[in-house]
Amino acid sequence: MDEISRIFVVGATGAQGLPVVRGLVQDGRYQVLALTRDKNSARARALAQWDQVDFLEGTFADEAVLRAGMRACQGVFLNIDGFNTGEKTETYWAIRAYEIAIEEGVRFFVYGNLDYTLKQAGYRSMFRTGHYDGKGRMGAWILAQNRDNAGRMGSALFTTGPYMEMAFSAQTPMTPAVEEGVLTWRVPLGQGAVVHVALEDCGHYVRWLFDHRDRANGMDLAVGIEPVRYTDLAAAFTQVTGHPARYVDTDLDSYFARFGGIAALPAGYNADPADKSTMTFRDNFTGFWNTWKHEIITRDYALLDEIHPGRIRSAQDWICRHEQQAAASGGESLWQRVQPDTLPGRPILKLSEDHRRGIL
Repeated sequence: MDEISRIFVVGATGAQGLPVVRGLVQDGRYQVLALTRDKNSARARALAQWDQVDFLEGTFADEAVLRAGMRACQGVFLNIDGFNTGEKTETYWAIRAYEIAIEEGVRFFVYGNLDYTLKQAGYRSMFRTGHYDGKGRMGAWILAQNRDNAGRMGSALFTTGPYMEMAFSAQTPMTPAVEEGVLTWRVPLGQGAVVHVALEDCGHYVRWLFDHRDRANGMDLAVGIEPVRYTDLAAAFTQVTGHPARYVDTDLDSYFARFGGIAALPAGYNADPADKSTMTFRDNFTGFWNTWKHEIITRDYALLDEIHPGRIRSAQDWICRHEQQAAASGGESLWQRVQPDTLPGRPILKLSEDHRRGIL
């Protein structure tokens, strides 16, 4: 494929976008044009330390902005914030972004994807998860289009999942609490397992896709650490940190009661609540937890070992890595992070930082 030196990154200031940009630019191989609504935001400033990062201010929900970014680059990494858009809006802009990328001469297009859980579960609606299926449908569509367009613009999917960091951060589906000195996860998981993803590994994987475009063309690179059972997560936390932890399986009514009025709001906060297709937060995350409880999603871990031999392979590895890095830098340990007076100020997801009020 033609040489690629500059990559347009949509979603650059999100939880995933930050390590992806670092992975692309840290050795000088690629330059990045990062799309942001505000280049003076704290997350944008964190990227501005890299000389290889420039910014384009605007929104992905603007055709002129997409054209400007794609016209200036040979590669695209597109990760739309589905919690901002909702399913319908994400569907439109994912399609339109792909079409514009071809028209503007982009050589390789990587789509930030999630599993099409409804399809993988045999189209059983108890597993319908809007923020997953909204991306998964478009991922399948992009790969179908790629069969006709691969010679003109190669494409690949980068399929992730819940970040391991979310289990130790505020305002996520699996935020824990310290209860009488015990770190406690109360989630409706049963004996199932969540295929968590390590954010620090995302940069390596996306970099691999752009470095190996001939092999990656038409690939769905679906990544994960391992299927994480929360009894094992609690045991690993205790073993590594010395602090007690536990997992308590929770019924759905008790789980959603903790979210108060948010449970009845649209999962995609800019979606129209009057639209019959809009899923509520409760309906969306009921499907989400059913998916993990019944272990619908799998990964090819042998392939991931080949692509990233140094990847994080278990929740315990992730906890050890975090604690080692914190000790070396003088940073915050996980036990310090999850304390009641600390955790609320530690959101990992951009929608949490924006308090579900980000504009399109």
